[in-house]
Amino acid sequence: MYEKYAQSLSNILYYKYGDLLNPADKVQDAFIKLWENCAKVTPETAKSYLYKTANNMMLNEVKHQKVVLKYQQIKPKDYTNESPEFVLRKKEFLKRYEAVLSNLKHEERTAFLLSKIDGKTHKEIAEIMGVTKKVTEHRIYAAFNKLKDQLIELRKK
Repeated sequence: MYEKYAQSLSNILYYKYGDLLNPADKVQDAFIKLWENCAKVTPETAKSYLYKTANNMMLNEVKHQKVVLKYQQIKPKDYTNESPEFVLRKKEFLKRYEAVLSNLKHEERTAFLLSKIDGKTHKEIAEIMGVTKKVTEHRIYAAFNKLKDQLIELRKK
């Protein structure tokens, strides 16, 4: 069960919440909770139990981080080996890219990232998201078209 669901669950948490909250740790904790409650959880509901538990753990961590960030200043590193112009252009592009990604519908963003980052097939994404393959294809292409429309760097020259 771990080999079947761990990577997918970890990736979904990463896409939803980012890397700062250690999604891989939450996946491990979710499997531990499943093990502790294996007498109560049927095999048919194990997958949904894992996803729900891991998501709730991430939400709790988000709440905790909000409290921590109130009292802590994170100092960015103040040096780089890249030219200032490159750093500026990279930051500007990443801001615009993240803004466009955040403006996508949740379903489009998740399908797009599972496809392009994880290399999952449309069929695998459809199974993960609980929709048909055609819906998955539509979401991925819609997300990509929105990215191309709003980011000139992604357009063909």
